[in-house]
Amino acid sequence: MIDATAYKTVMGSFPSGVTVITTLNDDGEVVGLTASAFSSLSMDPPLVLFCPNYSSDSYPTLIKNKRFAIHLLSGMQQNEAYAFARKGKDKAAGIEWSLSALGNPLLANATAIIECELWREYEGGDHAIMVGAVKNLILPEQPARPLIYCRGKMGELPAFA
Repeated sequence: MIDATAYKTVMGSFPSGVTVITTLNDDGEVVGLTASAFSSLSMDPPLVLFCPNYSSDSYPTLIKNKRFAIHLLSGMQQNEAYAFARKGKDKAAGIEWSLSALGNPLLANATAIIECELWREYEGGDHAIMVGAVKNLILPEQPARPLIYCRGKMGELPAFA
């Protein structure tokens, strides 16, 4: 048997990027969640994956809409990461966003944005494994340093020489 506390400590020792996944609900409100469980999956076809907890209040809307935007957060977006990590509604209150041509809410200041349509969903224990077919890629005019998560803390990745 694996001890849950030890498992969280070991997994938390692996640095990862921080993403926010957004979509709109039936009322046109921004719905989303923060996820560090994100990865590229395939080049041909271009696929990515993220793993939301089944208990997430945003999961049902993501499955229903079948489209979403994955934001690779910049170091200046810790507020967005914390806002979308909490439960409840109005997660985007006070956060700058715009609607894309594909109908996804896009947060300002990300290091990159990947717009997707749901390709497949798989069961992964207490999390879903959602695979998105990449439909659009957005890069900012000025590159930004990414936000990273490790050992329960977030911070901006330092510049590389």
